[in-house]
Amino acid sequence: MSHTEELEEYDAELELRLKREYADVYPLFAYCVLTQEATYLCNRVQREFTPQPSYPFFHIVMEDVWVWDKNRPSRIIPRVEIDTTQDVTIEILKAGDELPAA
Repeated sequence: MSHTEELEEYDAELELRLKREYADVYPLFAYCVLTQEATYLCNRVQREFTPQPSYPFFHIVMEDVWVWDKNRPSRIIPRVEIDTTQDVTIEILKAGDELPAA
């Protein structure tokens, strides 16, 4: 087995572990936030939109966050703030009466 094949196998194993972890933690979160850079699961999210002449500007604040990143030793983060001019999608994963108290 070549080094390239070993690295590809290792990367595939990390990806599979990440997918399994995502499936395990998904029910624990109220929102899924999708950006061009990453996918986040969180229990609190705030979005501020600031129109600009040439592009939109979003400031996103998330709390109690799980981030899709196979290279992080820990994917749980207490608070994340993102500033972006790219598209942001916020999916509500639980009905209003199931959302955690703010």
